[in-house]
Amino acid sequence: GRIVARTREVEGFRSSVRDLAARIDQSLDGATGRIDAVRRGQLGADTIGPTIEAATDAVARYADEARALKGPPAGIPIRDAIVEELERAERALAMVDHGAKILAQVRRRGREVEAQTSIKRGYLNLVHAREAIVRHAEAARALEVPPPDQPAEGSVPARQSRP
Repeated sequence: GRIVARTREVEGFRSSVRDLAARIDQSLDGATGRIDAVRRGQLGADTIGPTIEAATDAVARYADEARALKGPPAGIPIRDAIVEELERAERALAMVDHGAKILAQVRRRGREVEAQTSIKRGYLNLVHAREAIVRHAEAARALEVPPPDQPAEGSVPARQSRP
């Protein structure tokens, strides 16, 4: 029974992480594409606001969902790493928003450089967070079910009787 329970726990965690990572990747794909277009001057900085708001809202919801993930003790570091990357993505989106607002109202050359730097750094951080989430989902997929003769990580072993 314990083997079945452990297997279900690991499989459920793998499935939840896989589903969450796929939705995160899909949401951030559109945002990174539009941010890259602004960064390259293909879109105006004043057009990115709704995309940033939607992506920030989605990232916050995904972070809450990731915090609520239940799984085996070996999955806790993976869950925490996903939450950290989502928080990184949220900071990256704030940086892009800051740069886009400056760029939309730039009048001096010095501020334009600051705006472009902010957008580029935010974009790169967002890309790296997205890639890291994919790696963490792969780590969750590779989680193994502990053998039946060893207690699950983090669990207290059953009390043994003395001979």
